[in-house]
Amino acid sequence: MENNIAKSCVCGQNSFMSRPTSPTHPRVERLLAELGENIRLARRRRGLSAQLLAERAGMSRPTLRAVERGDAGVTLGAVANVLHSLGLEGDLAQLARTDERGRELQDAALAPRPGKRAKPSGADGP
Repeated sequence: MENNIAKSCVCGQNSFMSRPTSPTHPRVERLLAELGENIRLARRRRGLSAQLLAERAGMSRPTLRAVERGDAGVTLGAVANVLHSLGLEGDLAQLARTDERGRELQDAALAPRPGKRAKPSGADGP
């Protein structure tokens, strides 16, 4: 049994600790790869080594490497720690702030429907 666990860990298939995840949509994969590349460029612009940024973000170099690759298995917390270490945590606060589609749906649900009359205020019934 120990050999099976060791083999699965070496192959990156840590089945006893990992949780099953849904497949990542191709468009999301591209967006994550772009985010990772942007993070890598921000690190390089600041002249920070991967080792130093990983230490500041409280993670290992392989985890930082996964963040910079846009690996979908990286936790949001890891990405947030890297952004904070780069001084870019404000960018994280902007995500989903302007939800135009959600507001349209909300407004449509609140709009009066044709054929329905609003009840006059103060009218409790017959």
